[in-house]
Amino acid sequence: MSDEDMNTTGSNEIDGTRGFATELGVTDIGDEESNQGLFDDLLSGEPIFENKEVLRPSYTPHELPHRSDQINKMATILVAALRGETPSNILIYGKTGTGKTASAKFVSKELESTSKKYSVPCDVEYINCEVTDTQYRVLAQLANKFIEKNEQRIDDRIDSLEELLAAVDDYDPGSESPEFEIASENESELFADPTADGGSERNVSTGTTNSDTDGDFTPETGGSPAERSTDDVSDAESDPDRRVSEAEGRARPEATGPANTDDTPDARFPSDHPLESTSFDSRQAVEDRIVDLKEDKESFEEVPMTGWPTDRVYSVFFDAVDYDERVVVIMLDEIDKLVEKSGDDTLYNLSRMNSELENSRVSIIGISNDLKFTDFLDPRVKSSLGEEEIVFPPYDANQLRDILQHRSEVAFKGSALSDDVIPLCAAFAAQEHGDARRALDLLRTAGELAERSQAETIVEEHVRQAQDKIELDRVVEVVRTLPTQSKLVLFSIILLEKNGVHSINTGEVFNIYKRLCEEIDADVLTQRRVTDLISELDMLGIVNAVVVSKGRYGRTKEISLSVPLEETEAVLLSDSRLSDIDDVQPFVQARFEN
Repeated sequence: MSDEDMNTTGSNEIDGTRGFATELGVTDIGDEESNQGLFDDLLSGEPIFENKEVLRPSYTPHELPHRSDQINKMATILVAALRGETPSNILIYGKTGTGKTASAKFVSKELESTSKKYSVPCDVEYINCEVTDTQYRVLAQLANKFIEKNEQRIDDRIDSLEELLAAVDDYDPGSESPEFEIASENESELFADPTADGGSERNVSTGTTNSDTDGDFTPETGGSPAERSTDDVSDAESDPDRRVSEAEGRARPEATGPANTDDTPDARFPSDHPLESTSFDSRQAVEDRIVDLKEDKESFEEVPMTGWPTDRVYSVFFDAVDYDERVVVIMLDEIDKLVEKSGDDTLYNLSRMNSELENSRVSIIGISNDLKFTDFLDPRVKSSLGEEEIVFPPYDANQLRDILQHRSEVAFKGSALSDDVIPLCAAFAAQEHGDARRALDLLRTAGELAERSQAETIVEEHVRQAQDKIELDRVVEVVRTLPTQSKLVLFSIILLEKNGVHSINTGEVFNIYKRLCEEIDADVLTQRRVTDLISELDMLGIVNAVVVSKGRYGRTKEISLSVPLEETEAVLLSDSRLSDIDDVQPFVQARFEN
């Protein structure tokens, strides 16, 4: 490379202080001042956003205005999990953008953090049933999540036991025993006295207890392991969490360590020995427990997303959930989509699991936009699933204003918003059944448009532009995903409007539709079916179809386009099958207007 090339290349390297460097190569630009990178001008202005993510639907805020009643009701139901009991199942209803999912995620976050605080095993799993919409996928996703959690817990327990072994090896009689920290999520899972709950013992082979309980378990709330009684340590084999083998359950040998000077006759080890505060009787017992845990981990088998019989997937999921004592809350968002696609078999299996589970308990939270989806459920599923119902009403304009104000304080820099922006966004969203998600999208899009135009402040005009853009984006996405036959019907309406026909009737649409089908060699549907497709387009808001009476001539539909003609036509022509009919000029029958 020549010196001139090297100089030119060097002049095009972006300054390392930008966070990266790249070589743009040799250019013909001679003026260094005009040699600006593609993004230099865009980066020159001051950004408007401080944290744009808080305006996205996926963000879960630390506070949810105007939803305290619903949140408190959820909390009073789910607090049973922190007592080791099974919470009632919950169904949450409400229209889009009313805070259902955000509130449920907020409560579940608080539940998990509180469970760790009190060392109560509790897991919450979220499934979006609009994406994961079959029984197989739901069960497979849940099974793999719990297998991953079980493996992590086993690793933590093994680490703790290996630390215990190291402490035993380093033990020096007469000196202070070295301290080691328990890495387990719940200390009692490794070192608790198995009879600390009042003497009930568990049969290792059957997983049942000899107490008179109803099957629910109570989280251990005793003191530290060193404070627990060692009177019944000989029953270590009955501890359900350790699953101690029969070899560990044999009578303990005489202590091989130094002579015990403790006056307590039942003491196995000196008071400062690392195993004194545990239920292990020897170093070998700890090693055996590590071997058992490793075998458990190797026995887990991840479920593929296709290919297994559903009953096998359910069995793996069941075993993964029941591996540990815990309360499990399964959150099914858009639960009506799952029922619509796959029926109620999934809900039946999940709602009936507790009668078969030995160690864990399962509770379900269902979230739906459809208040009537339970009408299609089996009566047995409906009775067990809908134990508690919570309805989220739409937000009004004032509530939306509070939500936007709360988010904007984090999302934007100091004086980035003019005073009329938030009220206008709230007013637009309140017109559409109080959708907070729509209000947040509107505010974020207005900020993006202002930033692209390098404006320092978001003003009312940016909000109106954002409203038009969001509406157009929605139309484009809906039209793009229409079936081919619906696209042909819509294209027929567009061609009629382009030819100056207004108040289009169904017969005119059908005549042109048949011509378009011939052009692309598509099947021709009946006129009745085409009328149904027009009704579907009307329901989507793409066309406006009104039934009018013509007196003795009967009734007919008058059809008009409800979306921008040119943009909609461009989306239709982007379909490869329709791109060849751009120049078609169908015959339009003359008619007399009254």
